[in-house]
Amino acid sequence: MFKPGWGAFTLFAVTCLHAQQIDWDKVNSHTVIELIARQQTEQQGLYGSHIIQIGDQNNAQLSLNARTNIAIQQLGDYNTLYFINSFTDKENKTAVTAQGNNNIIDITGSNSVSDGMQINVKGDNKTIFMRNY
Repeated sequence: MFKPGWGAFTLFAVTCLHAQQIDWDKVNSHTVIELIARQQTEQQGLYGSHIIQIGDQNNAQLSLNARTNIAIQQLGDYNTLYFINSFTDKENKTAVTAQGNNNIIDITGSNSVSDGMQINVKGDNKTIFMRNY
């Protein structure tokens, strides 16, 4: 389970591995999305979770198997993501982006249809429930 209290700290924690390649004076609200995309491209093919949360009171609760590669971006305030695929040992690659405020994304399970899926939510007060069995 991952619940940072401050989204900007998460950005630092994810990008500190490549700090030598980043001109921190040029990172701002307009360039941070490009930085996130570059980070995900460099880490493609690795298993694990890459979580970026920018805003207040964002929440990501993940229960993953060892072969899951998930990239999460929550940009805004009061966004929530629940992602559970720990019931299977199959490989799964997923990307979820929520831009806006008060969005809820609830995903349970993974299968061949959901592998490689990208979910992009833009706007406020959106809810997505997805079940993959």
